[in-house]
Amino acid sequence: MNGRTCIVTGATSGIGYETALGLAKAGARVGIVGRDAGKVSASARAISAAVPGAPVDTFVADLSSQAEIRRLAGEVRAAYPCLDVLVNNAGAIFDRRLVTVDGLERTWALDHLGYVLLTLELLDLLKASGRPGAASRIVNVASAAHTRGRIAFDDLQAERSYGPMRAYAQAKLGNVLFTYALARRLAGTPVTVNALHPGVIDTGFAKNTGGAFGFAWNLIRPFLTKPAEGATTTLHVATAPAVEGVSGRYFARSRETGSSRHSRDERVQERTWALSLQQIGHVPR
Repeated sequence: MNGRTCIVTGATSGIGYETALGLAKAGARVGIVGRDAGKVSASARAISAAVPGAPVDTFVADLSSQAEIRRLAGEVRAAYPCLDVLVNNAGAIFDRRLVTVDGLERTWALDHLGYVLLTLELLDLLKASGRPGAASRIVNVASAAHTRGRIAFDDLQAERSYGPMRAYAQAKLGNVLFTYALARRLAGTPVTVNALHPGVIDTGFAKNTGGAFGFAWNLIRPFLTKPAEGATTTLHVATAPAVEGVSGRYFARSRETGSSRHSRDERVQERTWALSLQQIGHVPR
């Protein structure tokens, strides 16, 4: 990864932090993105201490806000002439329905639309960096929870009914659907895109939950995989020579595997793609 430039979102803890650390150890220049400026700075210092001399850049943004994402993308474009790897990792689960500044249900806005908007805003940089034999890579951290998901086209904002895990599974399905739809559009370009399941990891993932879900999560936490192991598949998809040129696939345990049958329905992929672009008001750059 020497000479490569990478961006990792949600990089102040858990899988995101371990992914950024792993990329720095591999020789990459890493830009870490987080919502809290203090935590972003602390994470950058920790990576620099673990990998002396590693170039680490910091970016602060709330990825549930579309204005914040566009500002972040502008800062990234100003800082980097090209981008080799984008790891969309930031996400959370919420025990009650919350609405963002854009009027969108927060889980969908952060865990899915955040991936879509940031990727499209940075696509020119990724294309500028990629070349035959060394494609730029978009890595979407999804979840096996997508297998339980369905896109509630008739109640996408969960105004009639909200459940934490249902909202999360829908967003993670959105990640996989987005990956497949984007891969078709990137065919023939020097950019690849893949999705993955990192495992069930002991992170701050459920820190925003209480009630029965939060109680159950705290019970199983001692038995979960640690973040360093959870980052293994993300790092594999982001860096492994075996994944060079591979696009539109889903990985788990650092191996290509099948996603849910529903996620492979091209009609659902295209409908979700069109709806997502409508929700972010995307205008092609």
